[in-house]
This record gives sequence, C-alpha cells and structure tokens, in this order.
Amino acid sequence: MNAWITEFINQFGYFAIALLIALENVFPPLPSEIILTMSGFMTTTTSLSIIGVIIAATIGSLIGALILYALGRQLTVKRLERLLSHRLFKLLGFHQDDAKKAVDWFNKHGTGGILYGRCIPVIRSLISIPAGIAQTSLGKFCLLTTIGSAIWNTLLVVLGAWVGQSWNKIVIIFNDYTTVAIIIMAIVGLYFAYRWYQKRIKKPKFQE
Repeated sequence: MNAWITEFINQFGYFAIALLIALENVFPPLPSEIILTMSGFMTTTTSLSIIGVIIAATIGSLIGALILYALGRQLTVKRLERLLSHRLFKLLGFHQDDAKKAVDWFNKHGTGGILYGRCIPVIRSLISIPAGIAQTSLGKFCLLTTIGSAIWNTLLVVLGAWVGQSWNKIVIIFNDYTTVAIIIMAIVGLYFAYRWYQKRIKKPKFQE
C-alpha cells in the first residue's frame, strides 16, 4: 500500500493528499496515519511543504466529512421515528420518541464531539453522521470539523517530517492508539448495551 500512496502523491501532490484523506474519512480502513506521516516525511524529500500538506489534508477531511454529514441529513427525525416504530426495534427496547430525545441530546451536549471526535480513530469519521441527523448548522459543522481535522493533521504531518525515514514508527504508535481506542469504545458500548438491556428490555418484561 505504501508504494502506491507514495507514487500517487509524487504524481499529483497536494491534490492526491486531499483526495486520499477525503476517501479515508468515508472509508476508515484507508489509514490516515500512513497518508499523513508519509506526506510529512515527503516534505523533507520533495517540493511539498508542511503547511501545504496540512491545508490539503484539512480540505480533504472537510470534504469527506461533508459527504457523511449529507448522508446523515437524509435521516430526519420523522424517518427515524418511523424506523423505530418497527416491531424489531420495539423488541430491542426502542421507543418512537427516542429519535427526538437523541437529537435534542446531541444538539445540547454532543456538538463538541464534532471537534474532539476528529482526533479519535473511527469516531473521527462516524461523528459526521449524527451531526447530520441532528441537523447541526452547516457553518458550525464546517468550523468544528476544520479545527479538529487541522489539529489531527498537523500532529501527524509534523511528526512525519520530524522523524523522517523513521515515519513508520509513528504509524505503529498510532496503530496502538487506535487499538486502545477501539477496545475502550467496545467496553463502553458493552456497558451501555447492558444498561439498555436492564432498563428497556429485561425490566419491562419482568413488570409484565
């Protein structure tokens, strides 16, 4: 993978970086850690500049995030309510008004996640969807996404330039960070799934 990414960036420069990062936002398996640290290293061997790479990567991040945001906007509260009214979701303990409650909660507490989430693997891509569902204003979404993405991109690009040919070591470190983040999210997810089961599924059946 590294070889063709390098060749692609060598051929198309900043455009390639923006495109790869945009695709990475939509398809998380394409690793931003490799793209950004490698691009940082290439600023020491090519005409690419650190500032130029950061700007291109941030533009790509915003484009990719806007694609997922647009998809989220299609899932309006009414559509979610119709979905939650399905028998399967009722068996899982969902209520029709959960859609409105979730959107209200995100608008009150979750918009900060658009900023912080850009620095957390997996979340950095997926956070755009609930932002779209919650109808977060486009201006606010773009601002928070740009700031959060710029922080993440700057960190990896600068580290890649700093360590030079050892940029692979940075990728390994961030792969470990990704693994830890996924494990923590899985544990938190299981905890809330258990709480949901106790509150929404087991308890109502016991009461019946």
